[in-house]
Amino acid sequence: MTQPTPGASAHDMPDTLIATRESRLALWQAEHVRDLLGARFGLRVGLLGMTTKGDQILDRALSKVGGKGLFVKELEVALEEGRAHLAVHSLKDVPMELPEGFVLAAVLEREDPRDAFVSNRYASVADLPQGAVVGTSSLRRVVQLKNLRPDLRIEPLRGNLDTRLRKLDEGGYDAIVLAAAGLKRLGLAERIRAPFDEAAMIPAAGQGALGIEVRADAATLRAQLGTMIHAPTWLSVHAERAVSRALGGSCSMPLAAHAVWQGDQLVMIAALGHAEDTARPLLRTQVQATIAQDSGAAATAAADALGRQAADQLRSLGADSYLAAAPKV
Repeated sequence: MTQPTPGASAHDMPDTLIATRESRLALWQAEHVRDLLGARFGLRVGLLGMTTKGDQILDRALSKVGGKGLFVKELEVALEEGRAHLAVHSLKDVPMELPEGFVLAAVLEREDPRDAFVSNRYASVADLPQGAVVGTSSLRRVVQLKNLRPDLRIEPLRGNLDTRLRKLDEGGYDAIVLAAAGLKRLGLAERIRAPFDEAAMIPAAGQGALGIEVRADAATLRAQLGTMIHAPTWLSVHAERAVSRALGGSCSMPLAAHAVWQGDQLVMIAALGHAEDTARPLLRTQVQATIAQDSGAAATAAADALGRQAADQLRSLGADSYLAAAPKV
């Protein structure tokens, strides 16, 4: 990692440290933000590489061991203790409620938010033979795959992106489902056989977007990062995350939420599946609102309200009985 080395001069030492997981994708994301901060503010930025519980526990589904927050806790401890100044996350891994004393200071422009069908033998999910084995440990993906193809055998698949691709290449699966954004960021877009249509496989809240987390009291850094917010993405992900928050905020529920801009309208589709009986029909809704595309408090509140509206509609369709089946962590 690019921490200061013994004997380095003060001029060489970074004045800002980014806490990051050590997977290849996480490092790409941290280096991307490092370069942006250097170019825009002249900051000397180093990386503090860390291994999180989410990286260590690979034999069980995240929904059974604490949810996606396992990927961010150690990074937040580093911020709290002053060992790092900011943390860069895939926003879909960030819990809907941040701990007290932490804020999401910026969200950068979104990469491709879609899920990707990855296979060495088949061109799309429709081409898979009866009973084919598909790898994913995401409950959101499981319920939507079962909705598309009830005959498929869905098997767990954990590990970083390179590990998942290796397991596919070793023949353990007929296909796997990954986020298109991660593959594209690592120059692996050729592994995508087909992107899923967003209406058929609705992405996770925040998928494809990078979020930057800091301590709430880091006033100067917050002000700098605030100038890096991509307002259309900021509002989209706020709306998406608000759906989950309004339904209880659990990362273990099979919820999908995705918002896109159509002119000045923010249009969101959301779906909830049943965690135990994945053959149960998905509950789906669509909501929209006219919102000013800026990152100010009023627009952000309007995006949050859109998310709560979607959650209310899912509840009217029977969401509470589905939520009761989600794993308790």
